[in-house]
Amino acid sequence: MQTTPQTSSATPIMLSDEDMAYTILSDLKRVTREYATAATESVCTQTRQMFTTMLDDTLRMQGELFNAMNQNQMYNTASPALRQELDKQHKQYQQTQQQTNQFVEQCHASGGQMHPGAMNNAQAGGQQQSAGGYVM
Repeated sequence: MQTTPQTSSATPIMLSDEDMAYTILSDLKRVTREYATAATESVCTQTRQMFTTMLDDTLRMQGELFNAMNQNQMYNTASPALRQELDKQHKQYQQTQQQTNQFVEQCHASGGQMHPGAMNNAQAGGQQQSAGGYVM
C-alpha cells in the first residue's frame, strides 16, 4: 500500500499591513505596562535598571510605530485632548510628585522610619506651596 503525503489545502491567512501594525502596537502597549510594573516592583537595583532600560526601548519602538502608522493614515486618533485638560493633569502630576518627594525626604530625615501622618504632612505641605502660587 502506497501512501502519499497529505498536504494541507488550507492557505495561511495573511493580515493586512494595518492589522499587523495594530497587533504589534497593542503588544508594545501591553509590554510597556508589564515592564513599568516590573520596574516599580523590583527590589533589586540591577533588575529595576534592566526593566527600566527595556521599558525605554519599548516606548521608543511604540513611538516609532505609532508615527509610521499615523503618517500612513493607519491610525485614527480620537478627538485631540483639550490643552486645558492636559494642563490640569500635568499640574496634578506635579503636585503628586512634590508630595512624594516631601514624603521621601521626611522618611530619610527620620532615619527611614515612617511615622503615622507623615504622608498627610507631605500632602499638607504640597497644598500650602501650591496655594502660594508655585509648584515644582
